[in-house]
Amino acid sequence: MLIGRMLEEAAARRLTGGVITFHPHPISVLRPGTPVSYLESLERRVELLREAGARFVSVLQFTSELQQVSAEDFTRLLVEEARMRLLVVGEDFRLGRGGEGTTERLAEIGRDQGFEVIAVPLLKDGSDNDRISSTRIRQALAEGDMGAVERLLGRPYAVRGPVLHGDERGRTIGFPTLNIGVAADRALPPNGVYVTRAHVYNPAGGTRPFNAVTNIGTRPTFDDSTRRQVETHLLDFEGDLYGQVVTIELLQLLRPERKFDGPDALVAQIRADVAATREWFA
Repeated sequence: MLIGRMLEEAAARRLTGGVITFHPHPISVLRPGTPVSYLESLERRVELLREAGARFVSVLQFTSELQQVSAEDFTRLLVEEARMRLLVVGEDFRLGRGGEGTTERLAEIGRDQGFEVIAVPLLKDGSDNDRISSTRIRQALAEGDMGAVERLLGRPYAVRGPVLHGDERGRTIGFPTLNIGVAADRALPPNGVYVTRAHVYNPAGGTRPFNAVTNIGTRPTFDDSTRRQVETHLLDFEGDLYGQVVTIELLQLLRPERKFDGPDALVAQIRADVAATREWFA
């Protein structure tokens, strides 16, 4: 919505519409040592912004030095270096040292420096009239409510990574899995088994979709580990995908992860999970 409004206003003024974003998350600089989990990788964030219509995406590294820059100095830099003539932000946006640059203050600065400011009202969720925010998305994700996450995001929540070599234990019990290399700073839902859709990237371009069942967790039946893994079993697929990049859309939580008495009990449950996944897609 915000980018759409920006593009509309830019087109009316014959301006180029683009996006400036920051990385890493400011909290990692403001409070060093605070764990940070991202709803999307930086690479995919840039892709999504471009897909939404942004003509350019500039990623600025958030540092302790940048933290101290005033709103006035920062916008002056944008005016001088990027020839900014219009700034479109959400109505709760703040910029500059100590959050001094409220939308009202930015409008004052804009009158002096020669750019307009448009503050876009916050988008509300029609179901409860509450604003859509990353906080609400993270809360729904932490609860494993993938339907709510998809509704708030406007798309299924997904993770992407290369297929890594594992211990191939799934293959030995009749359910080969893809061990997806997901960055440690990506936000994940609770440990459990999920209905998923996998998109396998073709070396020649494009993707192939597969219905799949995915386990997120520590594999307690076999391992005594706290390291979380994302393992996906593609339905009706045979082949080797090592090294290829796969996107996994998490659609529905089937059940929490739990420890089984042994391989036979686990295999029986996996069969039930596969059947439930097929039914979900039917």
